Amino acid sequence: MSKTHIYFVPGMAANSKIYEHISLDENLFKCHFLEWKIPTSKDESIQDYAQRMCEEIKHENPVLIGVSFGGIMVQEMSKIITVKKIIIISSIKSNLELPKRFKLAAATKAYKLFPAKFLENLDSYINYFLGDYLSKKLEAYQKYMSVRNATYLHWAIDCVLHWQQEQSEEKIVHIHGTKDEVFPIKHINNCIEIENGTHAMILTKAKKITSAIQQALIC
Repeated sequence: MSKTHIYFVPGMAANSKIYEHISLDENLFKCHFLEWKIPTSKDESIQDYAQRMCEEIKHENPVLIGVSFGGIMVQEMSKIITVKKIIIISSIKSNLELPKRFKLAAATKAYKLFPAKFLENLDSYINYFLGDYLSKKLEAYQKYMSVRNATYLHWAIDCVLHWQQEQSEEKIVHIHGTKDEVFPIKHINNCIEIENGTHAMILTKAKKITSAIQQALIC
């Protein structure tokens, strides 16, 4: 029996270690973990970036899994290659699911005023953009959030705020926490809810997320 190949993309500023507690049946699935690349420029389109990420895909018809901004990225990748299924975690399926504060930030372009050195300071970046809830746990999460390049962070924030997708992709499964502070569940439609899951639930609710992933993959 051939295995299903699964490619994982981490969340914004994170590395693939965020998936270290996700344990899938090795007899059925082969897991591959992608890391973020530095954009070729601050103006690289999300489509061109997704194309570069797709160059790392070595198997046909894979499953793509992404957390947060990684969820947006795997949806863009699925427009380039044929995929068996897309699973997004703590993410959004269209720009209609963005909270109002993100839309305000996009409209005012205030985020462009962030100095590069500020963004390279991970502590300050997380506290400002993701909120106090995560900064309080920063010490525990620092090993997971290692992509501190200012060009990447400016670019990634811009991609989220100006994502043009208005309709959900086909073959998508959305897993979302009921206590997500970044993308509040009140804005999210048609998802598998993880009770009390926060935006960082890939680390804190790994068993429940693993179960939801496996259930989605065998359906």
